[in-house]
Amino acid sequence: MKRTMYISLLFTGCLLGIMLAFQFRTNTGYVQQERPDVLTQELKQLEQDYQVLLAEATDLEKSLKQIEQGGNQTYEVLQNELQKVRYAAGLEPVTGTGVVVVMDNMSTTKRTDYDPSLFSITYEDILRLVNELRAAGASAISINGERLVSTSEIRNAGKFIDVNLTRLTTPYEIKAVGDPKKLASSLQITGGLVDTLKEWSILVTVTTKEEVTVPAYTTPLDFDYAKPLKEGKDQ
Repeated sequence: MKRTMYISLLFTGCLLGIMLAFQFRTNTGYVQQERPDVLTQELKQLEQDYQVLLAEATDLEKSLKQIEQGGNQTYEVLQNELQKVRYAAGLEPVTGTGVVVVMDNMSTTKRTDYDPSLFSITYEDILRLVNELRAAGASAISINGERLVSTSEIRNAGKFIDVNLTRLTTPYEIKAVGDPKKLASSLQITGGLVDTLKEWSILVTVTTKEEVTVPAYTTPLDFDYAKPLKEGKDQ
């Protein structure tokens, strides 16, 4: 009885072993046959992903170049605007056509009948001449090398005249850049400023030039009390 049971169990075990071996072989063959197809699909997907990433990288590179070009153009525009502002503020030397005006007091030996102090050049005389040049379209003016800007002062300082807090003495050489004919005619018109100054014993010569160089303003521009107004605040 026991021997028959052992034989049955042995037969059943062998049968199960054969079935498992057959099943394993069948699955292995399926896997071995299926894997190349899977790898081929994965390779195709990777190639597609690569092409997509390559296109995105190309687009990003183009965008970066456009941004760089735009940045360079913006920088150039800002530089040009800054240069214009510096020219307008008198912080850069300028050269162009214009006039050179020289003002000097008449020699005391030639005006013995008058008090010399009554017929000496004053800051008002220079200021009138400068205003005439500005009205005639002068784009840049200097007095004895001192560039006139919006904050410049022309005033008497004893026997001297101060311009930009610099003490100047005669003769006063005034350079102006602009239309030479227009600038000269504004001063030399009959009955104009030059004639008036000559009546006051002040010598004035006006010379037109094809090239006049007006230096830059060199005194520091300090705004100790003025501050930019922030948006949104009450004025």
